[in-house]
Amino acid sequence: DEDMTKVEFETSEEVDVTPTFDTMGLREDLLRGIYAYGFEKPSAIQQRAIKQIIKGRDVIAQSQSGTGKTATFCVSVLQCLDIQVRETQALILAPTRELAVQIQKVLLALGDFMNVQCHACIGGTNVGEDIRKLDYGQHVVAGTPGRVFDMIRRRSLRTRAIKMLVLDEADEMLNKGFKEQIYDVYRYLPPATQVVLISATLPHEILEMTNKFMTDPIRILVDWLTEKMREANFTVSSMHGDMPQKERESIMKEFRSGASRVLISTDVWARGLDVPQVSLIINYDLPNNRELYIHRIGRSGRYGRKGVAINFVKNDDIRILRDIEQYYSTQIDEMPMNVADLI
Repeated sequence: DEDMTKVEFETSEEVDVTPTFDTMGLREDLLRGIYAYGFEKPSAIQQRAIKQIIKGRDVIAQSQSGTGKTATFCVSVLQCLDIQVRETQALILAPTRELAVQIQKVLLALGDFMNVQCHACIGGTNVGEDIRKLDYGQHVVAGTPGRVFDMIRRRSLRTRAIKMLVLDEADEMLNKGFKEQIYDVYRYLPPATQVVLISATLPHEILEMTNKFMTDPIRILVDWLTEKMREANFTVSSMHGDMPQKERESIMKEFRSGASRVLISTDVWARGLDVPQVSLIINYDLPNNRELYIHRIGRSGRYGRKGVAINFVKNDDIRILRDIEQYYSTQIDEMPMNVADLI
Protein backbone atom coordinates (compact mmCIF):
# COMPACT_ATOMS: atom_id res chain seq x y z
CA ASP A 1 0.00 0.00 0.00
CA GLU A 2 1.60 3.27 -1.05
CA ASP A 3 2.22 6.01 1.48
CA MET A 4 -0.68 8.42 1.11
CA THR A 5 0.85 11.14 3.28
CA LYS A 6 3.00 12.27 0.37
CA VAL A 7 0.11 12.73 -2.05
CA GLU A 8 -0.03 16.23 -3.49
CA PHE A 9 -3.48 17.12 -4.69
CA GLU A 10 -3.56 19.26 -7.79
CA THR A 11 -5.52 19.41 -11.00
CA SER A 12 -4.32 16.87 -13.57
CA GLU A 13 -2.53 18.35 -16.57
CA GLU A 14 -4.86 16.88 -19.19
CA VAL A 15 -7.92 18.72 -17.90
CA ASP A 16 -9.04 21.24 -20.47
CA VAL A 17 -11.73 23.86 -20.09
CA THR A 18 -14.92 23.69 -22.16
CA PRO A 19 -16.48 27.16 -21.90
CA THR A 20 -20.04 26.38 -23.10
CA PHE A 21 -22.57 23.56 -22.76
CA ASP A 22 -22.95 23.55 -26.57
CA THR A 23 -19.34 22.48 -27.08
CA MET A 24 -19.45 19.53 -24.66
CA GLY A 25 -20.90 17.13 -27.21
CA LEU A 26 -24.11 16.61 -25.22
CA ARG A 27 -27.28 15.04 -26.62
CA GLU A 28 -29.89 17.45 -27.93
CA ASP A 29 -32.68 16.48 -25.49
CA LEU A 30 -30.29 16.94 -22.55
CA LEU A 31 -29.15 20.39 -23.78
CA ARG A 32 -32.81 21.43 -23.95
CA GLY A 33 -33.21 20.31 -20.33
CA ILE A 34 -30.09 22.23 -19.23
CA TYR A 35 -31.29 25.50 -20.79
CA ALA A 36 -34.88 24.98 -19.62
CA TYR A 37 -33.52 24.56 -16.08
CA GLY A 38 -32.05 28.05 -16.36
CA PHE A 39 -28.37 27.28 -16.85
CA GLU A 40 -26.62 29.53 -19.36
CA LYS A 41 -22.90 29.13 -18.85
CA PRO A 42 -21.18 26.21 -17.12
CA SER A 43 -19.47 26.90 -13.78
CA ALA A 44 -15.73 26.31 -13.30
CA ILE A 45 -16.17 22.69 -12.24
CA GLN A 46 -18.71 21.99 -14.98
CA GLN A 47 -16.30 23.37 -17.60
CA ARG A 48 -13.62 20.95 -16.41
CA ALA A 49 -15.31 17.81 -15.14
CA ILE A 50 -18.28 17.04 -17.41
CA LYS A 51 -16.14 16.22 -20.44
CA GLN A 52 -13.79 13.99 -18.44
CA ILE A 53 -16.68 12.05 -16.88
CA ILE A 54 -18.43 11.62 -20.25
CA LYS A 55 -15.14 10.28 -21.65
CA GLY A 56 -15.43 7.52 -19.07
CA ARG A 57 -12.54 8.59 -16.85
CA ASP A 58 -12.56 8.07 -13.10
CA VAL A 59 -12.67 11.56 -11.60
CA ILE A 60 -11.84 13.06 -8.19
CA ALA A 61 -13.24 16.57 -7.90
CA GLN A 62 -12.44 18.64 -4.85
CA SER A 63 -15.36 21.00 -4.78
CA GLN A 64 -17.57 22.67 -2.18
CA SER A 65 -21.33 23.08 -2.40
CA GLY A 66 -22.33 26.19 -4.29
CA THR A 67 -19.93 25.45 -7.16
CA GLY A 68 -22.44 23.63 -9.35
CA LYS A 69 -21.13 20.19 -8.43
CA THR A 70 -24.55 18.48 -8.38
CA ALA A 71 -25.37 19.52 -11.94
CA THR A 72 -21.84 18.45 -12.96
CA PHE A 73 -22.45 14.79 -12.26
CA CYS A 74 -26.18 14.93 -13.11
CA VAL A 75 -25.44 16.17 -16.65
CA SER A 76 -22.68 13.57 -17.01
CA VAL A 77 -24.89 10.72 -15.76
CA LEU A 78 -27.77 11.70 -18.07
CA GLN A 79 -25.45 11.91 -21.08
CA CYS A 80 -24.25 8.34 -20.48
CA LEU A 81 -27.67 6.68 -20.15
CA ASP A 82 -29.28 4.38 -22.65
CA ILE A 83 -32.92 5.37 -22.11
CA GLN A 84 -34.16 2.32 -24.07
CA VAL A 85 -32.74 0.05 -21.36
CA ARG A 86 -34.99 0.15 -18.29
CA GLU A 87 -32.31 -0.85 -15.80
CA THR A 88 -30.25 1.05 -13.27
CA GLN A 89 -27.18 2.36 -15.11
CA ALA A 90 -25.91 4.92 -12.58
CA LEU A 91 -25.84 4.93 -8.80
CA ILE A 92 -25.30 8.10 -6.77
CA LEU A 93 -24.53 7.89 -3.04
CA ALA A 94 -25.02 10.90 -0.76
CA PRO A 95 -24.61 11.50 3.01
CA THR A 96 -28.17 12.68 3.75
CA ARG A 97 -31.71 11.92 2.63
CA GLU A 98 -32.26 15.59 1.76
CA LEU A 99 -29.26 15.63 -0.57
CA ALA A 100 -30.34 12.38 -2.25
CA VAL A 101 -33.81 13.83 -2.89
CA GLN A 102 -32.31 17.08 -4.18
CA ILE A 103 -30.10 15.10 -6.60
CA GLN A 104 -33.15 13.15 -7.81
CA LYS A 105 -35.00 16.43 -8.45
CA VAL A 106 -32.09 17.90 -10.43
CA LEU A 107 -31.81 14.70 -12.50
CA LEU A 108 -35.54 14.71 -13.29
CA ALA A 109 -35.49 18.42 -14.18
CA LEU A 110 -32.40 18.24 -16.42
CA GLY A 111 -33.66 15.00 -17.96
CA ASP A 112 -37.14 16.41 -18.49
CA PHE A 113 -37.05 15.89 -22.28
CA MET A 114 -35.37 12.49 -22.06
CA ASN A 115 -38.10 10.53 -20.27
CA VAL A 116 -35.62 9.49 -17.59
CA GLN A 117 -36.71 7.37 -14.61
CA CYS A 118 -34.94 8.27 -11.38
CA HIS A 119 -35.60 7.14 -7.82
CA ALA A 120 -34.39 8.38 -4.43
CA CYS A 121 -33.61 5.38 -2.26
CA ILE A 122 -33.45 6.67 1.31
CA GLY A 123 -33.86 5.45 4.88
CA GLY A 124 -36.97 6.37 6.84
CA THR A 125 -39.28 5.67 3.91
CA ASN A 126 -41.51 2.70 3.12
CA VAL A 127 -39.43 -0.30 2.01
CA GLY A 128 -42.33 -1.75 -0.01
CA GLU A 129 -42.63 1.49 -1.97
CA ASP A 130 -38.89 1.39 -2.69
CA ILE A 131 -39.14 -2.18 -3.99
CA ARG A 132 -42.14 -1.30 -6.19
CA LYS A 133 -40.33 1.70 -7.71
CA LEU A 134 -37.16 -0.30 -8.35
CA ASP A 135 -39.12 -3.18 -9.92
CA TYR A 136 -40.71 -0.67 -12.29
CA GLY A 137 -37.23 0.08 -13.65
CA GLN A 138 -35.11 3.14 -12.81
CA HIS A 139 -32.31 4.49 -15.00
CA VAL A 140 -30.65 6.25 -12.06
CA VAL A 141 -30.84 5.66 -8.32
CA ALA A 142 -29.69 8.33 -5.85
CA GLY A 143 -29.64 7.39 -2.19
CA THR A 144 -28.00 7.02 1.19
CA PRO A 145 -25.51 4.13 1.51
CA GLY A 146 -27.46 2.14 4.13
CA ARG A 147 -30.76 1.93 2.24
CA VAL A 148 -29.07 1.44 -1.14
CA PHE A 149 -27.07 -1.50 0.21
CA ASP A 150 -30.22 -2.95 1.76
CA MET A 151 -31.98 -2.80 -1.64
CA ILE A 152 -29.01 -4.42 -3.39
CA ARG A 153 -28.98 -7.20 -0.79
CA ARG A 154 -32.70 -7.81 -1.26
CA ARG A 155 -32.02 -8.01 -5.01
CA SER A 156 -34.54 -5.24 -5.65
CA LEU A 157 -31.79 -2.98 -6.91
CA ARG A 158 -30.05 -4.94 -9.65
CA THR A 159 -26.51 -3.84 -10.32
CA ARG A 160 -25.64 -5.72 -13.52
CA ALA A 161 -26.22 -2.71 -15.84
CA ILE A 162 -24.54 -0.11 -13.61
CA LYS A 163 -21.81 1.79 -15.48
CA MET A 164 -21.15 4.65 -13.08
CA LEU A 165 -20.92 5.18 -9.31
CA VAL A 166 -20.96 8.76 -8.00
CA LEU A 167 -19.91 9.46 -4.40
CA ASP A 168 -21.20 12.93 -3.54
CA GLU A 169 -19.83 14.76 -0.48
CA ALA A 170 -17.64 11.72 0.16
CA ASP A 171 -15.96 13.32 3.20
CA GLU A 172 -19.38 13.84 4.82
CA MET A 173 -20.35 10.21 4.16
CA LEU A 174 -17.20 9.08 5.97
CA ASN A 175 -17.85 11.51 8.84
CA LYS A 176 -21.29 9.96 9.23
CA GLY A 177 -19.76 6.49 9.50
CA PHE A 178 -20.89 5.16 6.11
CA LYS A 179 -17.49 3.81 5.14
CA GLU A 180 -18.43 0.13 5.53
CA GLN A 181 -21.66 0.50 3.58
CA ILE A 182 -19.92 2.32 0.72
CA TYR A 183 -17.41 -0.54 0.46
CA ASP A 184 -20.29 -3.06 0.67
CA VAL A 185 -22.15 -1.35 -2.19
CA TYR A 186 -18.98 -1.14 -4.27
CA ARG A 187 -18.40 -4.90 -3.98
CA TYR A 188 -21.70 -5.59 -5.75
CA LEU A 189 -20.96 -3.38 -8.77
CA PRO A 190 -19.59 -4.66 -12.10
CA PRO A 191 -15.76 -4.56 -12.09
CA ALA A 192 -15.52 -1.96 -14.89
CA THR A 193 -17.76 0.58 -13.13
CA GLN A 194 -16.59 4.17 -13.59
CA VAL A 195 -16.21 6.05 -10.27
CA VAL A 196 -16.70 9.78 -9.72
CA LEU A 197 -15.88 11.14 -6.27
CA ILE A 198 -16.77 14.63 -5.11
CA SER A 199 -15.54 15.98 -1.81
CA ALA A 200 -14.88 19.36 -0.22
CA THR A 201 -11.87 17.99 1.68
CA LEU A 202 -9.57 15.09 0.87
CA PRO A 203 -8.53 13.46 4.13
CA HIS A 204 -6.42 10.30 4.26
CA GLU A 205 -9.46 7.98 4.28
CA ILE A 206 -10.78 9.47 1.05
CA LEU A 207 -7.43 9.03 -0.69
CA GLU A 208 -7.37 5.45 0.57
CA MET A 209 -10.79 4.91 -0.99
CA THR A 210 -9.78 6.43 -4.32
CA ASN A 211 -6.82 4.07 -4.32
CA LYS A 212 -9.09 1.05 -3.95
CA PHE A 213 -11.92 2.09 -6.26
CA MET A 214 -10.26 4.07 -9.03
CA THR A 215 -7.97 3.55 -11.98
CA ASP A 216 -5.69 6.43 -12.91
CA PRO A 217 -8.21 9.08 -11.83
CA ILE A 218 -8.31 12.61 -13.22
CA ARG A 219 -8.06 15.19 -10.44
CA ILE A 220 -9.92 18.48 -10.59
CA LEU A 221 -9.50 21.23 -8.03
CA VAL A 222 -11.76 24.25 -8.15
CA ASP A 223 -10.41 27.60 -6.97
CA TRP A 224 -13.60 28.18 -5.05
CA LEU A 225 -11.97 30.11 -2.24
CA THR A 226 -10.27 32.52 -4.63
CA GLU A 227 -13.57 33.25 -6.39
CA LYS A 228 -15.44 33.85 -3.13
CA MET A 229 -12.76 36.17 -1.74
CA ARG A 230 -12.59 38.19 -4.95
CA GLU A 231 -16.37 38.61 -4.83
CA ALA A 232 -15.84 40.07 -1.35
CA ASN A 233 -13.34 42.58 -2.83
CA PHE A 234 -10.09 41.10 -1.52
CA THR A 235 -7.04 41.26 -3.77
CA VAL A 236 -6.22 37.58 -4.09
CA SER A 237 -3.73 35.53 -6.07
CA SER A 238 -3.73 31.76 -6.17
CA MET A 239 -1.10 29.23 -7.17
CA HIS A 240 -0.85 25.50 -7.61
CA GLY A 241 1.82 23.12 -8.83
CA ASP A 242 0.56 22.74 -12.39
CA MET A 243 1.13 26.38 -13.25
CA PRO A 244 3.98 27.16 -15.60
CA GLN A 245 7.05 28.53 -13.81
CA LYS A 246 6.66 31.96 -15.46
CA GLU A 247 3.12 32.38 -14.21
CA ARG A 248 4.16 31.33 -10.70
CA GLU A 249 6.95 33.88 -10.66
CA SER A 250 4.67 36.71 -11.72
CA ILE A 251 2.13 35.74 -9.05
CA MET A 252 4.89 35.72 -6.43
CA LYS A 253 6.00 39.15 -7.61
CA GLU A 254 2.45 40.46 -7.22
CA PHE A 255 2.31 39.11 -3.70
CA ARG A 256 5.77 40.31 -2.66
CA SER A 257 5.09 43.82 -3.92
CA GLY A 258 1.78 43.94 -2.06
CA ALA A 259 -0.27 44.33 -5.27
CA SER A 260 -2.13 41.30 -4.05
CA ARG A 261 -2.62 41.01 -0.30
CA VAL A 262 -3.76 37.40 -0.04
CA LEU A 263 -2.10 34.34 -1.52
CA ILE A 264 -3.96 31.04 -1.69
CA SER A 265 -1.63 28.16 -2.39
CA THR A 266 -1.28 24.38 -2.32
CA ASP A 267 1.43 22.54 -0.38
CA VAL A 268 3.74 22.64 -3.39
CA TRP A 269 4.29 26.22 -2.33
CA ALA A 270 4.47 25.74 1.40
CA ARG A 271 8.21 25.20 1.21
CA GLY A 272 9.50 27.88 -1.08
CA LEU A 273 7.61 30.99 -0.04
CA ASP A 274 9.91 33.61 1.31
CA VAL A 275 8.01 36.83 1.82
CA PRO A 276 9.27 38.80 4.82
CA GLN A 277 6.08 40.72 5.54
CA VAL A 278 3.68 37.76 5.88
CA SER A 279 2.07 38.08 9.30
CA LEU A 280 -0.77 35.59 9.08
CA ILE A 281 -1.00 32.02 7.83
CA ILE A 282 -4.32 30.20 7.68
CA ASN A 283 -4.39 26.43 7.26
CA TYR A 284 -7.72 25.87 5.54
CA ASP A 285 -7.22 22.20 6.25
CA LEU A 286 -4.44 20.53 8.21
CA PRO A 287 -1.58 19.06 6.19
CA ASN A 288 -1.21 15.28 6.13
CA ASN A 289 2.25 15.21 7.64
CA ARG A 290 4.12 16.97 10.43
CA GLU A 291 6.97 18.38 8.37
CA LEU A 292 4.56 20.10 6.01
CA TYR A 293 2.93 21.81 8.96
CA ILE A 294 6.19 23.44 9.97
CA HIS A 295 6.99 24.35 6.35
CA ARG A 296 3.62 26.01 6.09
CA ILE A 297 3.58 28.03 9.29
CA GLY A 298 7.28 28.85 9.00
CA ARG A 299 6.28 31.36 6.34
CA SER A 300 5.10 33.91 8.91
CA GLY A 301 6.87 35.88 11.59
CA ARG A 302 10.28 35.88 9.93
CA TYR A 303 13.26 37.99 10.98
CA GLY A 304 11.91 38.68 14.45
CA ARG A 305 8.53 39.94 13.27
CA LYS A 306 5.54 38.46 15.00
CA GLY A 307 3.44 35.96 13.11
CA VAL A 308 0.19 34.14 13.71
CA ALA A 309 -0.95 30.81 12.30
CA ILE A 310 -4.63 29.86 12.43
CA ASN A 311 -5.77 26.30 11.77
CA PHE A 312 -9.31 25.42 10.76
CA VAL A 313 -9.92 22.11 12.50
CA LYS A 314 -12.86 19.74 12.22
CA ASN A 315 -13.59 17.02 14.81
CA ASP A 316 -11.76 14.37 12.86
CA ASP A 317 -8.66 16.60 12.54
CA ILE A 318 -8.12 16.83 16.30
CA ARG A 319 -6.03 13.65 16.16
CA ILE A 320 -3.63 15.19 13.60
CA LEU A 321 -3.44 18.40 15.62
CA ARG A 322 -2.55 16.54 18.82
CA ASP A 323 0.08 14.57 16.92
CA ILE A 324 1.69 17.80 15.65
CA GLU A 325 1.64 19.27 19.18
CA GLN A 326 3.26 16.18 20.66
CA TYR A 327 5.88 15.84 17.94
CA TYR A 328 7.06 19.45 18.24
CA SER A 329 6.36 19.71 22.01
CA THR A 330 4.27 22.78 21.44
CA GLN A 331 0.80 23.90 22.38
CA ILE A 332 -1.72 25.10 19.82
CA ASP A 333 -4.34 27.16 21.61
CA GLU A 334 -7.98 27.59 20.78
CA MET A 335 -8.52 30.84 18.92
CA PRO A 336 -9.17 33.77 21.30
CA MET A 337 -12.00 36.22 20.60
CA ASN A 338 -9.57 39.13 20.25
CA VAL A 339 -7.58 37.50 17.47
CA ALA A 340 -7.40 40.79 15.54
CA ASP A 341 -5.25 42.29 18.32
CA LEU A 342 -2.68 39.53 17.95
CA ILE A 343 -2.08 40.04 14.25
